Amino acid sequence: QVQLVESGGGLVQAGGSLRLSCAASGSIYSISHMGWYRQAPGKQRELVGIITSGDKTIYADSVKGRFTISRDNAKNTVSLQMNSLQREDTGVYYCNILRGRDVYWGQGTQVTVSS
Repeated sequence: QVQLVESGGGLVQAGGSLRLSCAASGSIYSISHMGWYRQAPGKQRELVGIITSGDKTIYADSVKGRFTISRDNAKNTVSLQMNSLQREDTGVYYCNILRGRDVYWGQGTQVTVSS
């Protein structure tokens, strides 16, 4: 099993920045993709971005140029730097990892962007 713990959410004004972090523990061998998803009220969960084991990154169009994903394999962490935040970025952000064919999720952290 893998446990994921997110941190760093909170309330921020539009135009501000936040940094989310996710720490993985447990059976953390052979992790390939690490990433972030989010879910706004009344909407489906959507991809924010992922980073592969080769450090290739893929982002949703809505966050390109504003958000940056990074990973530290030595510490088994993945981070999401969010800049120029907009009200539309409000939601619960979930850390996600892929290990083999197994997908693991964190418990989520709330991000609220006020105008």
